[in-house]
Formats: sequence, structure tokens, C-alpha cells
Amino acid sequence: MDRITAAQVFVTVAERGSLIQAADHLEMSAAMVSRYLVSLEDWLGARLLHRTTRRVTLTDAGRLALPSCRQLLETADDVKHIAGNLSQEPRGRLRLTCALSFAEAQLTPALMAYQQRYPQVHISLATTDLGINLAADQIDLAVRISNSLEPTLIARPLATCRSVLCASPEYLRRHGTPATVDELPHHRCLAHALVSATQFRFRQGDKVVEPTVDVSFTTNETAILRRALLSGGGIGILPTYYVSEDLRRGELVPLLKDYQLETLGIHAVFLSRQHQPLALRLLVDFLAEQFGGEEPIWDRGLIDAGSAR
Repeated sequence: MDRITAAQVFVTVAERGSLIQAADHLEMSAAMVSRYLVSLEDWLGARLLHRTTRRVTLTDAGRLALPSCRQLLETADDVKHIAGNLSQEPRGRLRLTCALSFAEAQLTPALMAYQQRYPQVHISLATTDLGINLAADQIDLAVRISNSLEPTLIARPLATCRSVLCASPEYLRRHGTPATVDELPHHRCLAHALVSATQFRFRQGDKVVEPTVDVSFTTNETAILRRALLSGGGIGILPTYYVSEDLRRGELVPLLKDYQLETLGIHAVFLSRQHQPLALRLLVDFLAEQFGGEEPIWDRGLIDAGSAR
């Protein structure tokens, strides 16, 4: 018995709820579909489907077997694509989307390195901080910075996004350096418009601390928030992927290192693992290699950014 075909028949019948509809979809006879199902049940030693004249439904064993059969089909598809692509040069066009700040600071240099390795791949990168429908907008890959992803999408972790509370040395000379979060209400606080004051949420041990701060300046652009902080405008929170060099040079100073800020996941998000173009498969692997590891490349050696950890 061809077990992969049998698994495909079972999954198709389960999804369509009908042997006839599955047979039409798979371009098989109903008798052939039935034979594959019987063979699979004999091999597994369990009945997978309740069959009636109108409809088929999953048994308890069928519900347990269905995810594994789907995984088997994905694995077989992966092997087929890998074997078929070993001697191929990736080519074609990939459409990507990402937040502007991450695209500017980290993703664009990585994409340039990827294209040096695979010059036949053309990339179109659109930046937005808003959610985008990958299917409707024909996006091959989205880089998302979030802990809440759509369950219908496939995501591969790339790195961890840490943030740091910081200010310029000039601001701290003029207004002093806060020693605890309780002092933040007495300082000028700057924030990203999408999160505003809710961004100032800290954890110290098991305790969550949310000081009431006066946000005197907001912007929807991370670059503008960074410029405002560098200009001595106040205290704010920025991702380390964007300000790691400012911290290393001492142009921004990390504050309240005993308090932790929320960390977010950075993910490569796409619609499906099946039938991926070789260029996309290699790009996801490349980004995981570039950004992955125990800590992201932008955080390595960032000893002074204690509040970023």
C-alpha cells in the first residue's frame, strides 16, 4: 500500500466529509478511495471513519490520527521539494512586509546579503506597522514583532525583541537620573503612539509595576521617537534592534536596569509550508541564521543595556 497516498485520501475525505467529493477532488474512483481507506485502517489497526449513505464522520481514532497524517503529507512534500531543488538556483520575485523600524535597522541589510548570495531573486519590501492580509495582498513573507499571531498563519521564530528605557546624557544632566519607576511621573516621557503610556509597564521579580506617567510627546514613527530622545527631549522606550549602536556609543543611556520590560517574538510569517518556492524557503532559513542564536546579533556585547534583558 502507498501509505502517503492513503494518508492523502484519508485527509481529503475528513476535510470534505464525503467519499464521493474526495474521489472527485483526487480524480479517483470511489472504489479506489474506499480501498485506500480500508488499507490505512488495517495498517493502523483502528477504524478511522463512521460511514453512512450521506456522510462520513471521524471516529475517536480518526480524530487522533488526522494531525499525524497531515504532518506526514507535509514531511513528504518537504522531502520532494528539497530533493527537487538541490541542483536549482533560486530565482523569482518575493513580496515581503515588515515594520519600518525593523526593516531599516536589521532586515534590509540582511536582504542585501541574501541577494548577494542569490542574485536571481528579486525582492519587493513594503513597510507598515499595521496588520496586513497576506493572501489578499499576495505577500510571500511577513516579519512580525508580536506575541499574538493569527492562528491560521505559519510562523517561524527568528529572534527576540527586547526594549530599553533610555534617555540622552544631556537630558539626565538637566533633570537627573530616576532611581525607581516611582520617579518617572516627575520626568518628561516620550512614547510610540500605538502604545503610548501603556508602554511603561515593568516587572520586578513577580511584581508588575505600571507607573502613571505624563506622556508629553508621541509619534507613530520609531525613528522620530529615537531622534527626540537623542535631542534631550525626555525618557522613552525603544527596541534594542534599533538603538543598540546608540547605547554602545553612549549617546543613549539605559535606565532602571533592575526592572524588566516585556519582550516580543520576531517571526517570519507565511501562509503555508506546502509548495513554497525555493527562494522563500532559503530566505526564511537565511533570516533565522542571521538573527537567531541565544541572543540576537544586535544585543551581542550590549553589556550596558541591562534593562533590555
